[in-house]
Amino acid sequence: MQTEPFDFDCADGRRVRARLDRPDGQVRAYALFAHCFTCGKDNLAATRISRALADEGVATLRLDFAGIGEQGVAAMPQGFSVDVGDLVAAAAHMAAHGCAPGLLVGHSLGGAAAIAAAGDIPSVKAVATVGAPFDVAHVLHLLGPGAETVKPGERHEASVGGRPVSVGAGFADDLKMQDQTTRLANLKRALLVLHSPVDQIVGIEESAGIFLAAKHPKSFVSLDTADHLLSKPADAAYAASVIAAWASRYLDLMEAEVTTPPADGVVRVAETGAGKFQVKVEAGGAMLLADEPVSVGGLASGPTPYELVAAGLGACTVMTLRLYAERKGLALERASVEVRHDRQAGQTPADLFERTLTLEGALDDGQRARLFEIADKCPVHRTLEAGARVVTRTTAAMAAPAETEHFAQMDDVCRA
Repeated sequence: MQTEPFDFDCADGRRVRARLDRPDGQVRAYALFAHCFTCGKDNLAATRISRALADEGVATLRLDFAGIGEQGVAAMPQGFSVDVGDLVAAAAHMAAHGCAPGLLVGHSLGGAAAIAAAGDIPSVKAVATVGAPFDVAHVLHLLGPGAETVKPGERHEASVGGRPVSVGAGFADDLKMQDQTTRLANLKRALLVLHSPVDQIVGIEESAGIFLAAKHPKSFVSLDTADHLLSKPADAAYAASVIAAWASRYLDLMEAEVTTPPADGVVRVAETGAGKFQVKVEAGGAMLLADEPVSVGGLASGPTPYELVAAGLGACTVMTLRLYAERKGLALERASVEVRHDRQAGQTPADLFERTLTLEGALDDGQRARLFEIADKCPVHRTLEAGARVVTRTTAAMAAPAETEHFAQMDDVCRA
């Protein structure tokens, strides 16, 4: 599983922290996860469910609701309506990057927020709740006396499930004005309700209210002995596997593509359908993703094309140094290189690859100087400096690739 930052800005100017957990293989669908009342995107339940969904091929975005800081920082919820708005904004951000969520998953009060937000997210076809309350004002009894009488400028401090929480004026009124009954009756999305009969934070009777208010298609799954926060990894994994299997009936899941590996010496690059730029790169029996940064409309799910070129230069450099050192009997323990690409306007050529070598081992000054000279003679370095021809053919006319001379060229360098 891979995880990457996916932050976005809300209409009120707030920067919302988010992470996108994606499978190692092909993405089959996208989901949006709403965390519980006192938690954040990085709490155990959120990360375990999100990552377990990724293992099922469902890339999942988890975000910090307004007022929720990094782990270990006191929670200061801004209000249920703000949380709902954050979910809608997150879904719009995902859609803008080519990964609109088809599944909405919410844990605890996040489940209630998912129900409230679903109607404003056109791409969502299925909603799953885990330990969610039917009456969102249910959370008030967890905050203790005084939560409903907070005056402007004041905050009410409490502890919920051992976690500090702070709420301000209007928080209670916002909860009380939510009409979940009408929302569930008009949901028009498939609904899955998961709840544990031994949940000590949100009682099992709350799930009954959700289930009865919703129309079909709807399903209920008992989480048996799980606690409210799904603190056991097995419980989170079970919930995620059930959600993924259930949602597959309602989502347009992308079928896992089955292709034969590319021939030796051939690099195959194909669009994945995720985002605007993401591609799958297959070569040498391995697979990786390439992409562009979020700032230019990509998902930042892999190296950029120029970073791949830089990787080729770096790999060729280190391999060449290793072959030369072994042939000459040099005490080179480890070679590494960092490569940076830049474009310099007004320069010829405009593209600059800056290489920084690190050579470890008992080498004298003369040996190090010679290795630096050899680095400049690696085959990819020569190709970049000399230029290359690119011939494009259609698939029908594509012939078998000519035998590569890469290592033959490298060996010639090492004999020098």
